[in-house]
Amino acid sequence: MSRKYCVVTRTLGGLLFAASALGATLQRQALNEPVQVTAKLSEWNVELSEATVAAGAVTFTVTNAGSIPHGFEVEGHGIEQQTALIQPGSSATLTLTLRPGAYEVYCPVGEDSHKKLGMETHLTVLGGKSSGSSGYGDIKMSRPPAAPAKVQGIQVTGASPVIQILPGPFPFADSAAAILKSFGDEKEGLESQAQNGPYSNNVTPITGSFSFTAWDKGATRDSVNGVAEFTTEDRARWKLVLDRVQTKDVPHHPRFGGVIMGLYYHGMTGVHTPLVPTINSAVALWAFGHLYRNGTLVTDNAMVHVMQLSRTRRDGDFALACWDCSKNKIEELQLQVLPSPREPKFNAPGGFLFVNWEKSRSRKSAS
Repeated sequence: MSRKYCVVTRTLGGLLFAASALGATLQRQALNEPVQVTAKLSEWNVELSEATVAAGAVTFTVTNAGSIPHGFEVEGHGIEQQTALIQPGSSATLTLTLRPGAYEVYCPVGEDSHKKLGMETHLTVLGGKSSGSSGYGDIKMSRPPAAPAKVQGIQVTGASPVIQILPGPFPFADSAAAILKSFGDEKEGLESQAQNGPYSNNVTPITGSFSFTAWDKGATRDSVNGVAEFTTEDRARWKLVLDRVQTKDVPHHPRFGGVIMGLYYHGMTGVHTPLVPTINSAVALWAFGHLYRNGTLVTDNAMVHVMQLSRTRRDGDFALACWDCSKNKIEELQLQVLPSPREPKFNAPGGFLFVNWEKSRSRKSAS
């Protein structure tokens, strides 16, 4: 058998298989039996057993294979329905009648923060029978090309007052305790941070400036450019230069492309460490930076986390003011700098740098 004949035979076989599967789907729907689709949820992904189904009744059987609670929502063409919250290891079902078209399928937990972190996919629903059709309906297998996504950018500048946050106990440890149980191997380290970590009321006023621009381009193409300069309580002069994002993803600490706009997380949201009050952020980013102390390079690989977030600290003593701060004005600018793994701790209290600009301004742009 020639190679060309083999390719044609395999292609024909694939088309016959697809037609047979679609025919079986249409036959079930003719008998008023819902199409069965299974969905698997995990951090941070949604997997469907079928990407394309025929119009009509569809039953989704959804399993949470992750380690934190998730949900399942289908949206499009006048439908927006979701399951109740699904605990790890549990399942739920959702039956809907779907018209032809494209539907978003995602996890709605955390005011769509899980969706923004990658828990999103799409389902295509094909048309049913029409007059004069062959019995398989007017099925269009091709989609028009998607319009290129706009690049989101944001410019952020910090303003006084500026504070340094020093090691100390987390003031909402009792509130965080119930959530820490879901963090598996990370639980011990987080409990240690709750006793003597970077989210404390042990603060001191300092001086400094911070300005950066970040671009959310999707996947691993995000970028950042910025400089922070500040003098800490021990009178050391620090300079941080940001020029690249950190894209590695680890459980509970999502770093999808480094830059995320409009995230609702921390606290009780199931996203990232709970040792921060629940907040909304205009931008959150994870990056590497060049760190200098008194003009001398400390490292080219400092691990950096930046948030422009809803206000968490009160005026005056700058203590953490709320366990759920998500409704507060977004104006606090937070900078956390840690040494990379296998690098020595910084010459600073606790071996890390944590600086807040209590006021900030930002301007978004798109291209």
